[in-house]
Parts: sequence; structure tokens; C-alpha cells
Amino acid sequence: MALWKPDSTFYASPRDAVAAPPEKLAYVAAFDRAAARPDAIAVLDVDPGSGTYGEVVGWTDLPNLGDELHHFGWNACSSALCPYAPHPHVERRYLIVPGLRSSRIYVIDTKDDPTAPKIVKTLEPDELAKHAGYSRPHTVHCGPEGLYLTALGGAGGDDGPGGIALLDHTSFEVLGRWEVDRGPQYFAYDAWWHIAHDVLVTSEWGTPSMIEDGVVGELLLGRKYGHALHFWDLRKRRHVQSVDLGDEHQMALELRPAHDPTRQYGFVGVVVSVEDLSASVFLWYRDGDAWAAKKVITIPAEPADASALPPVIQPFGAVPPLITDIDLSVDDQWLYVSCWGTGELKRYDVSDPFDPVEAGSVRIGGIARRTPHPATPDLPLAGGPQMVEVSRDGRRVYVTNSLYGSWDDQFYPDGVGAWMAKLDSTAGGLAFDERFFPQGDAWRGLRPHQTRLQGGDASSDSYCYP
Repeated sequence: MALWKPDSTFYASPRDAVAAPPEKLAYVAAFDRAAARPDAIAVLDVDPGSGTYGEVVGWTDLPNLGDELHHFGWNACSSALCPYAPHPHVERRYLIVPGLRSSRIYVIDTKDDPTAPKIVKTLEPDELAKHAGYSRPHTVHCGPEGLYLTALGGAGGDDGPGGIALLDHTSFEVLGRWEVDRGPQYFAYDAWWHIAHDVLVTSEWGTPSMIEDGVVGELLLGRKYGHALHFWDLRKRRHVQSVDLGDEHQMALELRPAHDPTRQYGFVGVVVSVEDLSASVFLWYRDGDAWAAKKVITIPAEPADASALPPVIQPFGAVPPLITDIDLSVDDQWLYVSCWGTGELKRYDVSDPFDPVEAGSVRIGGIARRTPHPATPDLPLAGGPQMVEVSRDGRRVYVTNSLYGSWDDQFYPDGVGAWMAKLDSTAGGLAFDERFFPQGDAWRGLRPHQTRLQGGDASSDSYCYP
């Protein structure tokens, strides 16, 4: 439904977003690894003044089995305020929730009762396949002219190429494949943009057969996973340039461009180096008339007793950090880096993006350490900071512990558990909020993955005004 005035949760600039009221609810995708019961969207109370703060206060089961919810997003966001947006009066109301294994897409309405979201539309896998030629939908971004949905696989049993499908803002129907000319791009993962410069960026993971049953050692050591960034003309939908990060840098995943629309740089996290098991963050930036990338953060592997390690990394006698998510605060000052393997969340001051300075870290979980949360100091935890989401004002950071079912089982074969934590971020560093730690039975046997905050968050919105 169109609004007479733009949605109050749309912000013209990053400064406006930072000054916005704090979120009261968080929506979390949770999945059943066994596919014996439906996945769900859990609703968390994140209002510190509430009597149910830190608790699951809403729950929407999906109607099918085996979806494996992963990443999801809002139907509309601040990009609707861009001067060329054809839909300035859409509202941030619906969650677009893909199933990574099923290729099914749910549209979930949060407006009438935000703690009891309702499924209002379901797109079956054949709709994505027929209209866009894709499968395994992964990431959702709200653009000014529609919804951009990245997908890892091809249709009709084809493993690839992956790419982007465009969905209509209002009907949520699949309009078609976004790419007019994909050039050499084959692998897909994330997509985001420098929206005021008509530049889209994509990253690479692998095709469904390369990721669905866990890391394939032969492919990893053979340097066969994705390791490049692709730059596109956003309006012409054409591939412009590839930047190879080096084939030792396997799996270039989350993209975090600067929120300031006048700046043309961003960060991408790389899961692992096959040369030394380190993980890294690269900066992409404009270099004259071309794009370039530079490694600006390296996090080394940590030595460990082989007996404490899962079979997949026992031969190495070390725990790789495994950077599986990064997030950039809306003011572009702080970059958060989740090290799912070692169980560490790091914060870097990236005021100078070419020279990040570490400015705080916390430990929780981890393959070898199993660090407990301060709220339950006697409970060793599996998993680690995985998906990380930052509030608009940058003061609150939310992390969940599950990566992807088969990868959870591979790196945490004794069980990954289920938990979510919140940290307070101040100029002095990071600290756990001991009042906020939903874990175990709070998740009803499911594993929590991505978080979206009511009214938007640091990885939801694009801004067209500085």
C-alpha cells in the first residue's frame, strides 16, 4: 500500500539514520538442520525498558520443511528517497525471506502486529527458475526500483551461473534476471552498490554443489572457490571490471560499501587463506578510471591441540579465524569482523579505510576455546560470532552463532548450539550486555542466523544524500 508521505523509517542521509530512535524489536531467521520441523522467524524484544527485554516475544513458523532460512531483508528502505526512485511512497513493512536450500521465497508482513508477522505470499522455486533462471536465493537488498535478490545457482539443475533476480516492490513477483551482460562472472554471493554513482559490486562464494554439503577440501586446497570482486554499471546492468583478490584468498563474501554516498570504497571479508589459514578484509576503492583492491586487515590462525579440533582442520593443528561476516557502522567509523572459527568479534576504527586500527574485541564460543557468555559463565559455548548486525546509531551490536547447517556440523561436530548476544559499543570498546542472551530452549530447537532490526540497521539501507 502506498503512503501519502515517505515512510518515517526512511532516512535521506546517514546522519539522519544515526539520529533516529532506537529499535524496539529484532527479527531473526532460525532454521531446523534436520528439516523435521518448519523454519521460523523469531521476534526478539530489544527494548531495555521492557519487562521482556532479551526474550523471544514472537514466533512465525513457515508452512514447509527444509527451507533453511539464511539471509533476508526488508522490501523497501531509504533508497526509496533517491531522486530517481519510481516508488517513493512504499513502506518498510514486509520481510523478504528466501530459503537457501528450497529456493522458496516468503513475503512476511510485520505491520499489523509486529510481534506476530504473517506470511502473505509465497514464491515457489519454479517462479524464480522460470522468470530469472536462478535457484538458491541468498541475499536481499532493497533498491529504488525493486528488490535485488542474489542467487547462488542456476535453474533446471544447472549449478551455475549464479546472479541477481529483480523482484517487483509491490507485487513481489519475479521480474527477471537483472544482468544484461554478465561478462566473466560465474560465482555469486553478495551484491551491493555505490548507488549515487550507478555502481554495483558483487562477490563470490561457490555454486550449490560446492557449498551445500560443507567445505570440500579438494576444492578449497585447489583454490576453486570464489576469490574476485565484480563491478557493474548499475543502470545499464552490464559487467565492467573484475578484481581478483588472489586465488589463495578463498571465499570473498560480505560486501560493506561506505554509507556516505559521496565515497567510493567498501570492505569485503575473505573467509580463509589456503597458504596459512589466516582470514582477511580487503578494501575496494576507485583508482583513477578503474577499481582496485588492497588487503587492509589480516587475522592469523591460532595454534591449537589437534585433539580439540574437528577432523576438517585437525591436520593443521590450528584454528582458522573464518571471517564469515563483517558490518560497517552507518557513520562509516567502525568495522565489525566476526571470526566464527576462533570465537572472536573484532572492531576496527576505519576512519581511514586504508589503515584500519583495531579498537576492541570480545570472545564467545569458538572451535577450541568454547568461551562462555558472562551471563552464564559455567556454560561453554559452541559456534561463535557469525552474523553481526549494528543498530543505526552504532551503539548496539547483535550477533548470532550459526553459519549454515552443513558447515556448522563440519566445524562443530559435537553440536553448534543456539544463541544470540548483544554488545554495547562505545568509544572505549565492546562489552557484553548480560541482560541479553537468548540461548538453548529459547530457540525451540532451531538455529538462529541473520538478524534484521525494526526500522532498519547498518546493513539494510542505502542513502542518496550525504
